Amino acid sequence: MSHIVAKEAYKSLEERLNRFPLGVAPSKTLYKILEMLFSEKEAKLVAQLPIKPFTTKQAAKIWGVRYGEALRVLNELCSRCILIDVETDKDKIYVLPPPMAGFIEFSMMRLRNDLDQHVLGQLYHEYMNVEEDFIKELFGDVDTKLGRAFVNEPVLSADQSLNVLDFERSTHVIEDASHIGISMCYCRHKMHHMDQACDAPMDICMTFNGVAASLIKSGYARQVDISECKDLLDQAYDHNLVQFGENIRNNVSFICNCCGCCCEALVAQKKFGHLYPIQTTNYMPTCNEDECISCGKCEKMCPVDMITMVDSNGKKVPKVNEDLCIGCGVCVRNCPNKSLTLKTRKNKILTPVNSVHKAVLMAIEKGQLQELLFDNKALISHRAMAAILSSILKLSPVKRAMASDQMRSVYLEKLLAKKTDIY
Repeated sequence: MSHIVAKEAYKSLEERLNRFPLGVAPSKTLYKILEMLFSEKEAKLVAQLPIKPFTTKQAAKIWGVRYGEALRVLNELCSRCILIDVETDKDKIYVLPPPMAGFIEFSMMRLRNDLDQHVLGQLYHEYMNVEEDFIKELFGDVDTKLGRAFVNEPVLSADQSLNVLDFERSTHVIEDASHIGISMCYCRHKMHHMDQACDAPMDICMTFNGVAASLIKSGYARQVDISECKDLLDQAYDHNLVQFGENIRNNVSFICNCCGCCCEALVAQKKFGHLYPIQTTNYMPTCNEDECISCGKCEKMCPVDMITMVDSNGKKVPKVNEDLCIGCGVCVRNCPNKSLTLKTRKNKILTPVNSVHKAVLMAIEKGQLQELLFDNKALISHRAMAAILSSILKLSPVKRAMASDQMRSVYLEKLLAKKTDIY
């Protein structure tokens, strides 16, 4: 009987995770992972939590326990980075992050003695690199992507450096952050337990702002200042790592420094490029064939295998797959004769303003907008509702119409009718 109850608890947790656009793909491996990360009791409790941020008082009411007991459980979950806690002017709020980028990665971002990370790493590899359904849904199931590539800033021309927008710069994210945390790279740590990790730096995963503050407090990240973080960014450039960060303009919560052999996003780009798993930069490499010395280094160094050497006018020159190139600039950095440079893409890349804007876009694309607006597990504050509606009002006419069709709300339709498109 207890076995059936346990399965029901983890099934409820799976259903809760799938109420948000970045959910999970059901499988036996997923259940093994959840059983390692959550006790039966924790799975049952977490399955009841709302999507939107909540307080201890709200959790206590949902769970039907005293305030002190709810606080104890919340603090225990935060200590393992299952939940993220953020201090506000009025109260501490909690949020259950999505599996990725979220508690799956956090579980491997430091060495731990409370669970078998070797087994966990192998389960993650099975779930993501062998079964692949989760990765396909995570990176390719919606038009609005989880993450975006950042351009390698040192290879920008003088004119490009003047015109590149702040949010396109890793350095700006670092300089603008309220907190900066450095952790172990989840991807390379996972591959270490498969005996397949490369020699790229391990302690170089960057988190920022509220997420960083929570990870630092729980011991899952080391707090650093702007100068040290920039030094680590230079180290990432030197190792030809790609900066892959949250696909928003403001208050970015993470930048991963990715290799093409271990990291989930770049491996997904190579395997499932037709799904366009990574939001590209606004740049694209171009070659001056007259100056090219046909060394082929760009082909070898491309982290997503989107350059091939082809015959042109009697010599080999690089050909870029412009549909799938992520525009990171690693090839330009490694061109010994400076025959490769970056050009601006013809179509401007649009980036969501913030995490709420991104979540609304994803929810609309997955037909889950009602989950964000009408979360019956928590009281809907005016502030939370205003943030969601504000993001809806910023959408293109087509997506606003999709939102209206999903909600069938007279109030929402009237709001949308009064606004013009800002894109």
